[in-house]
Amino acid sequence: MRARVSWLGRREYGETLAYQKELAAMVRRGEAPDTLLLVEHPPVITLGRAARGENLLLSCVDLAEKGIGVFDVERGGDVTYHGPGQLVGYPILDLTRHGQDLHLLLRNYEEVLIRALRDFAVTGRRFPGYTGVWVGDEKVAAIGVAVKQWVSFHGFAFNVDPDLDHFRYIIPCGIKEYGVTSLARLLGRPVALAEVMPGVVEHFAEVFGLDLFLTQEEPAREGSAQEG
Repeated sequence: MRARVSWLGRREYGETLAYQKELAAMVRRGEAPDTLLLVEHPPVITLGRAARGENLLLSCVDLAEKGIGVFDVERGGDVTYHGPGQLVGYPILDLTRHGQDLHLLLRNYEEVLIRALRDFAVTGRRFPGYTGVWVGDEKVAAIGVAVKQWVSFHGFAFNVDPDLDHFRYIIPCGIKEYGVTSLARLLGRPVALAEVMPGVVEHFAEVFGLDLFLTQEEPAREGSAQEG
């Protein structure tokens, strides 16, 4: 099955969210193929449908002073941080072609990232009772999805080499008892997104049975107003 992958570079969160929704509508109408968007965001915090106020440890005003935006979004899950050094993937998939099973979708995203970690001789795992990918008792990748009329959007955030101090401003995914880590910390060296992306794309194609081709699609410049 043919699908496309598009690297957007560093893009504002609101701009990319608007683009996701535009593509999802096109996929629903049969006007676009399944698409994997890969992007790096400036610092931003997103609040999912299950977000609890106490998991945001600074006010929106204080975060804005630090250059960190806040968005309320329709994905599942709690509070999540995105920032430079984190590879964010937004698969826009017609799930009528991928099982129409949200639990399977989450497990498949996890499998992609577990395989990507294996490329670096790092053993990632699923943690019973939690979504995402873990190394030991620390989360290295968060996952949160939304689905409308069986087309997915939102997706996964892989901590390649972000500023982990920024996670101190939240209780990530509402999980107090465990921490977060990054591939760079695990390897003890800097890691560029360019090192990681080819493996993520390859394993995404494997897990979802897709023939991925690269495009240079550009997101619209609209819809970037902050919420929250």
